Amino acid sequence: MTEDLEAHARKMAKKAAAREKIMATKTEERGLVIVHTGKGKGKSSAAFGMIFRCIAQDMRCAVVQFIKGGMETGERRLIAAHFADLCAFHTMGEGFTWVTQDKARDMAMAAAGWETAKRLIRDPEIRMVLLDEINIALRYGYLDLDEVLAFLRAEKPPTTHVVLTGRNAAEALVEAADLVTEMTLVKHPFRSGVKAQPGVEF
Repeated sequence: MTEDLEAHARKMAKKAAAREKIMATKTEERGLVIVHTGKGKGKSSAAFGMIFRCIAQDMRCAVVQFIKGGMETGERRLIAAHFADLCAFHTMGEGFTWVTQDKARDMAMAAAGWETAKRLIRDPEIRMVLLDEINIALRYGYLDLDEVLAFLRAEKPPTTHVVLTGRNAAEALVEAADLVTEMTLVKHPFRSGVKAQPGVEF
């Protein structure tokens, strides 16, 4: 048993040294373009986790929600009630397209959301901007993908992080991003007749 513990300690010390050597080469710090996509649940949830990390670090941040409408959510209520000084929150959609059934209005709302997003991203005091469900707006053609990519390349301040969520992220966006996570659907209670619930979905 003692020999096993000593072997383990040697193995872990070797791993720690290798890890320290790798970490010493990671010196760059810059704002990232981050994409959360895929059919699985958790894209917005993970992005809001980063927003709350920014808040905990006293870093100014902002949220612009595309597509999503006026339904009350826990994250919006919490931020509005307690962290509005650190996090600007803009819900610019009126609901999913099958709810609104008005493409012209959806496109106008998406365009307004993008104008708000650009203003927030340009502000060098804001360290992270979450563009929630913008991938859906891009997929439906409510926003021009080339314009979004050009703006991020040319006008995003060097220390600002921008997070873009939603299914079916465009390949060009995935290529341009620094960090991409695809949520994979393995199992979902909705398929078993369970509705969206507070604390899980909103």
